[in-house]
Amino acid sequence: EARLVEAGGGLVQRGGNLRLSCVASGFTFNIYDITWARRAPGKGLEWVSTTASGGGSTYYSDSVKGRFTASRDNAKNTLYLQMNSLKQEDAAVYYCATGCTVLQASTSTCDPERLFHGQGTQVTVSS
Repeated sequence: EARLVEAGGGLVQRGGNLRLSCVASGFTFNIYDITWARRAPGKGLEWVSTTASGGGSTYYSDSVKGRFTASRDNAKNTLYLQMNSLKQEDAAVYYCATGCTVLQASTSTCDPERLFHGQGTQVTVSS
């Protein structure tokens, strides 16, 4: 059974940093492009980034570009999201997911509602 488990969320001050992780199991992780998405309170699921299966390229949403960095370690079946200079609008439940390719990400055609994701990890940003 395919499974994605996110961790690393918590409370951080505005301007602070946080690193999320996502461990995959039950499928061949290293052939999938993997996505980070988030859901803020009262809002829909928002695409954040997609990293190529080999880790060679990542696409980011404009809202996080330059502040967030996604990476992966295929030997550990793990995806990471380093989040720097956090803003209050970054507060959300963060999910890692399959269902969006880097080609879709590069053309802004990922459909967040079609993602398969884990339970998520909560990120709270205080002022």
